[in-house]
Amino acid sequence: MDNRTPVFEPLEFERLPVEEQLARSRAFLARMRGRRSVRHFSTEPVPFELIANAIATAGTAPSGANQQPWTFVVVSDPSVKQRIRMAAEAEEKESYERRMSAEWLEALAPLGTDWHKPHLEDAPYLIVVFRQAYGLHTDPQAGKAQKIKHYYSEESVGIAVGMLLCSLHEAGLATLTHTPSPMHFLSEILERPPNERPFLVIPVGYPAQDARVPVIRKKSLDEIMVHIKG
Repeated sequence: MDNRTPVFEPLEFERLPVEEQLARSRAFLARMRGRRSVRHFSTEPVPFELIANAIATAGTAPSGANQQPWTFVVVSDPSVKQRIRMAAEAEEKESYERRMSAEWLEALAPLGTDWHKPHLEDAPYLIVVFRQAYGLHTDPQAGKAQKIKHYYSEESVGIAVGMLLCSLHEAGLATLTHTPSPMHFLSEILERPPNERPFLVIPVGYPAQDARVPVIRKKSLDEIMVHIKG
């Protein structure tokens, strides 16, 4: 059979009573409303299975043409985390002092951030997410690597990251989405292939006992939802 011929199987789907649907939905919403970006981490160890399970969950995300254009690099080696911190702080210092516009700095001011990034070393794990801009396939006959076009790779990786963050929060872990710019140093330090682009760095662990977060407001449902009724 041609490997391009689609093969289907019965959908496994559990139809829940409405009362249970609502209960699950409300409970999940309440848990997610407690999620915060954390910049003060404890160095306390975290069971690796929690990280692996969260990444496996992210791997179930939908993606363009089911190409799954993501790689999750987990870093727990202290020396590698230190190298990442030093490189990230160098870029962030340049950004805060020279690259960022006054408008950008003003937008960041309520969050109290600066170029110092101790969380990149304190958190027991860093999950560095890479987007596969294109695929690589080695032709067994020719022995040469061929490029495979990826569709909607940025959107696909974004969805996977959202599922990753939810899974980590559900497991009782704190996270931060960190995007140093530019991020090419991550490819060099982690020795990633040329088809992978750094997308995001996520420190993961337990919050420090004295962790503090800025007082912020999330938009209300009325501000973010438009319901077009029939």
